[in-house]
Amino acid sequence: MKKLLHIALALAATAVASLAQAQDIKAGETKIAMCIGCHGIPGYQATFPEVHKVPMIAGQNAKYIASALTAYAKGERKHPTMRGIAQSLSDQDIADISAFYEQQAKAPAAPEAAAAASAQVQELLTKGACASCHGANFSKPIDGAYPKLAGQHADYLYVALKAYQTTDKAYVGRGNAIMAGQVKQFSHDELKALAKYLASLPGELRTVPQSKMR
Repeated sequence: MKKLLHIALALAATAVASLAQAQDIKAGETKIAMCIGCHGIPGYQATFPEVHKVPMIAGQNAKYIASALTAYAKGERKHPTMRGIAQSLSDQDIADISAFYEQQAKAPAAPEAAAAASAQVQELLTKGACASCHGANFSKPIDGAYPKLAGQHADYLYVALKAYQTTDKAYVGRGNAIMAGQVKQFSHDELKALAKYLASLPGELRTVPQSKMR
């Protein structure tokens, strides 16, 4: 496990190395026109690759948002809409947008410890060593390049976890080797149980309503 953790940290550091520009929150607020049509509408649902709520990104780690956008731009994440948006952004745009969303939600800090899971889910969490990267409360990752998971939409988490299992499709899938190694241990029903538990936890992620008319 320690070896996997060291590899994961090295990959995360590499992913964000190109995004070391000074972040400008105010500039980021002027660059989110393509984001608010989905991420600025509470409960908004995407229909590809299946119907699910788009993730809450207000309050998410800037370092993670930046690494995710970079992965979309490079094709490591294959969602066609997100890839098209990410490829239109410069490294500075990504840094600024990520900084803006990190501070957009003014939510209370999540409890230091997560609520106890059922025996079944706890076994899955232990098997996947989820807390070793995402934190004991799943809202305080050991590195900002990892996402906060607590309180995120269950249907989105399920779709995202399944994407790491998908390697043979042109428009669906995520290419993170660490996550792929973890999720391949689980059935879809087990991934759904994990997603439901993580979504039930109090977290710091929000969707902040925003008008398209700016």
